[in-house]
Amino acid sequence: MSTDSPFVSEPTDRDAAPQFVLPLVIRIEKATPPTRTDALETAARAVLVMLSDERSLGEGEWAEAMRNWQDARIRKVVRRARGGEWRRACELPCVEVTGSGPATDTTSTADLRVYPPIPLDGWPKELAKLQVSGTDLADPEPPAAPDLSQPVLWLNPELEMSAGKAMAQVGHGAQLAWWELSDTDRKIWREAGFPLAVRTPDARHWEELTRSGLPLVRDAGFTEIAPNSATVIADHPALRR
Repeated sequence: MSTDSPFVSEPTDRDAAPQFVLPLVIRIEKATPPTRTDALETAARAVLVMLSDERSLGEGEWAEAMRNWQDARIRKVVRRARGGEWRRACELPCVEVTGSGPATDTTSTADLRVYPPIPLDGWPKELAKLQVSGTDLADPEPPAAPDLSQPVLWLNPELEMSAGKAMAQVGHGAQLAWWELSDTDRKIWREAGFPLAVRTPDARHWEELTRSGLPLVRDAGFTEIAPNSATVIADHPALRR
């Protein structure tokens, strides 16, 4: 189940606050699922789009829900939909983000919706029955080397995660980078359309990244992997200065 927090599992004041989740729904049709990397990159961008949406800021209609969510543990839940499920999920207010992967006879471009945070036990009926499992996506070919002049979210090469789990984790990584950036760097990233890549480094590069001081996601251990596991490092050029 892809329910995750970028904070370690020791109890904190965040645990005493009401708990909310950020729902993400990925469209996965049986015949033409998206590729894994396209899905991961789209999930990370979707989180950034939601964080920067005017409805999430100030006195916007989603602002209170966003504040409540960020005052507690930063949970994200990734579910999948197809056909009628996907159409029904469209009835709720959301942000929809499309990926950049090519559509072929066997794959589709990633299509993902992110919804305003909801209470942990308060899922709307349009989303409540959507499945968490079944997000084991693949890349037909290894992704190209990333452009290091752009942000890169690096996945821990020693961990095995379902695509849904990894989508939540890179969403956390994007969010940690967003929090660390100045207002100016946030504006530059947003106006550029949130370019980013998700890649898995070799073991040596990962070790170097863990010593870099860049934002690092540690999983709370609710699902799939052990508590306090390092999952993602957010490598943004502005944070290397």
